[in-house]
Amino acid sequence: MKVSTKLCYAVCTCAPLLTRAWIGNKMHFSGVPGTNTYGLSTPTSLFSLATPPQSSGKSSSAAQKSQQHEQIEMGRVLEGGQVIDFSSVKASSHAEHALAQARHHLLQKSPSPTWDGRTILGINDDVIAEVGHDLGTFCTSAQVQEVAAYLRSQAPAGLFEPLPKHLQPQTDNAPSLDSSLVSSNDSAETLKYREIMAQAYFESGEVTSAFAKTFYMGTMLLDEPAREAIWAVYVWCRRTDEIVDAPRDDGDDMLEDLSSWELRLERLWQYGQVQDVFDLCLLDLRIQYPTLDITPFMDMIRGMLMDVPELGVDRYEAFDELHLYCYRVAGTVGLMSLPVFGCADGFNDEVAREPALSLGVAFQLTNILRDVGEDASERGRVYLPQEDLRRFGVTEEQIFAQKVDENYINMMKFQIARARMYYERARRGVFMLAPESRLPVQSSLDAYGRILDKIEANGYDSLTKRAYVDKWEKLSIIPFSWYRTQDISQWLPLPGDRPVQLDQV
Repeated sequence: MKVSTKLCYAVCTCAPLLTRAWIGNKMHFSGVPGTNTYGLSTPTSLFSLATPPQSSGKSSSAAQKSQQHEQIEMGRVLEGGQVIDFSSVKASSHAEHALAQARHHLLQKSPSPTWDGRTILGINDDVIAEVGHDLGTFCTSAQVQEVAAYLRSQAPAGLFEPLPKHLQPQTDNAPSLDSSLVSSNDSAETLKYREIMAQAYFESGEVTSAFAKTFYMGTMLLDEPAREAIWAVYVWCRRTDEIVDAPRDDGDDMLEDLSSWELRLERLWQYGQVQDVFDLCLLDLRIQYPTLDITPFMDMIRGMLMDVPELGVDRYEAFDELHLYCYRVAGTVGLMSLPVFGCADGFNDEVAREPALSLGVAFQLTNILRDVGEDASERGRVYLPQEDLRRFGVTEEQIFAQKVDENYINMMKFQIARARMYYERARRGVFMLAPESRLPVQSSLDAYGRILDKIEANGYDSLTKRAYVDKWEKLSIIPFSWYRTQDISQWLPLPGDRPVQLDQV
């Protein structure tokens, strides 16, 4: 599933809901609320899908089941265990150790890598071919540093630390962080800097459109500043993905590039230092949204490592392990985007974090369920938890042989029910966003959820058939998505939707 390409870029459309804390509540392996919105027309039970019928003496009481259903509907619990603050998980792994070693070697060679003005890390030949023309050639490396100095001059006081001398580029052309190149906001230099930024954002939009059409369509529903900010997030994610996935003869080169990428991120956050023209967009994002945290960016890099052959993870024993993966490659995008979208009156980031993991997991599970056959045949990967395969009597040999039988169908029903429960829980978060940010989120949530319907329409065959929602169907969803963003829909929902109940702060 070429992780982050499918990963969070579609996820990114709904990214504002994805946030990092997801603290607290115990969750139960219990009933799934049905909803026509995401394909469940009647209440369905994950427990009943996963377990043989039990005698009435062993079953939970009707009151307990009713209470569990209510808790799920309110978005307060999920199946599968405790909601984890995945951003706090710093477990050691072979891949992370290898990255640390590569970082050490890189720093020994050069404490301050510089851009040569020709190649741009993460913008490789595949990206250029997909866009259709060269990228980042409209300004020189010296101009990049001048624009960076201008942007830093607009930053809130104290946002950046002074750059240590040993990290400053060894060139006469690069201005320092304290440079006062700009005499006034309407000077010729300032206008030139703004032209460069406009072109950088334009090309960021081109990259976004080329690789993530559904996401791009969602961003066009935003105002220009928010749209450009989300493009900056997307391009950083895209470049990270390309660094990991680009064809190479030597895996050590990838680790060195990824270490360089991580160092660049840290120095941009701490000092406002940039290396190339697309870094300018991320620097601008950092300045415009100073509360933006570096943690999800760092966590995404770890998520990419989880998909590196021979270094990462190609099997997940339990769903909790897959949960961490889903956070790192999908949930992180929401954390990057939340400051851009903002919260509605009566809500704050802490409250908006509650449905965050649900949406990240929903989108990533949808990717996984759609691409079971492709991931197995093209990448030798099986993302579905091994415990689930055993539970339903599905073997890896069967998946690689692309054999759909009753066991596989039942397993897919269970996985789809699980994903839909996450979608349903995430719906609450739409009303926690600023009103102007709700439609791109809801429309993406609705459009992506339709993929699950397509899997069902294909007879649950995700081994030989690909579930796909075409452009016109996505467009046809928007009026319904718009209604779901209106306050009236909370108590007068569309047929099949459930009322949304919110607890304000």
